[in-house]
Amino acid sequence: MPVWQHIYEELSDSDFVIISAAQDTGGEAVAGPIFDAAGATYIQIVDVNHTISNVFNFINVPAAAWIDETGKIVRIDEGTYAKTHPFGGNDVYAPALIDWVKNGAESDYVQSANTVTKNIREQSFDEQKAHAAFRLGNFFRESGDVDRAEFYWEQARILNPDSVNYFRQNLTLSAEGSAGESFMKFVTEYVGQGKDYYRPLDLKEK
Repeated sequence: MPVWQHIYEELSDSDFVIISAAQDTGGEAVAGPIFDAAGATYIQIVDVNHTISNVFNFINVPAAAWIDETGKIVRIDEGTYAKTHPFGGNDVYAPALIDWVKNGAESDYVQSANTVTKNIREQSFDEQKAHAAFRLGNFFRESGDVDRAEFYWEQARILNPDSVNYFRQNLTLSAEGSAGESFMKFVTEYVGQGKDYYRPLDLKEK
């Protein structure tokens, strides 16, 4: 996140806006300090129900959509680490974004409507039901009914087993946290099944 703040300041372009959504059922109490520590001055929101990931069908974060001034999506659903990272980071995403901000529709990194459409994951009926179950779980957790919360969260994971978001969110409430042994085991098994932890980038350095 501090890297994106640096890029945002470097661009200093009034036509460019970053909207960063923290997905955490803990709300601002959990996500707020992270934004504060980064000194973020771009738009920050906390998405307790993972609504944005549901709309765009992001199964993992960080992920993003590039939306131009006409409201058209020109890239979508890629791992958006701004620097190298052991879980799929890279050195090409941030320069590509900067190129797009500077060159707009003329940027080599703008994708065609057909490519964007192909890269939008179709959402099955079970995946739609999974999001409903996840929101029910959040409702019951907020109401203090932990047993029902756990039941519906587990239903969400069963209905959408490819969602890294659901698995990681559940771990944030455990003593181990979201980056411990359970998470590493999950990632190893996930990749071992031939699933893309992040969709491979079709970006190359100029």
